[in-house]
Amino acid sequence: MKEKNTETGMESRPAWESLETFARQGVQRLLQQLLEEEVEEVLGRRRYERRDGVDATPGYRNGFGKPRRLSAMAGTITLRRPRVRALEARFESRLLPLFKRRTEEVGRLLPELYLHGLAQGDFDLALRGLLGEAAPLSAPSIARLKAGWHASATSNSAPGRRSSRPATSPPSHHMSCAPR
Repeated sequence: MKEKNTETGMESRPAWESLETFARQGVQRLLQQLLEEEVEEVLGRRRYERRDGVDATPGYRNGFGKPRRLSAMAGTITLRRPRVRALEARFESRLLPLFKRRTEEVGRLLPELYLHGLAQGDFDLALRGLLGEAAPLSAPSIARLKAGWHASATSNSAPGRRSSRPATSPPSHHMSCAPR
């Protein structure tokens, strides 16, 4: 005789073990919804609605771009930017500008980690632990950032003085190891 299973496959509430994933997926859904609302605002109509007459706002949706990873302090999420065609000016999202792969906070975290002594080879492991397995920062990109920090530090330092802090790093009061 077969037993009937009355349990549901997925619960609507996360368990402690899946809390990070649940939060990351919530952020991903929210940002994707905000991208859609931004396109609705530009076009003046919702998805699948037709234009109102000949004098209506030009432009139409044209699917989505390739999935993009965005590193935020909550982890790395994947977003799909809506594409818009036939506008008078090129559509650029205010929420997710072209070529941005990490938030400003993550950008400020990188020089801090370097200044605290994290070796270039350890960045990959540390960032995957902080930002998730899909962190879009590779060893060559860390090397480019490091070279840029060194170049800006040497160009911004006065003759005869050595600057130990890259110009792109935050003020030194943020770099203490004390809990906030």
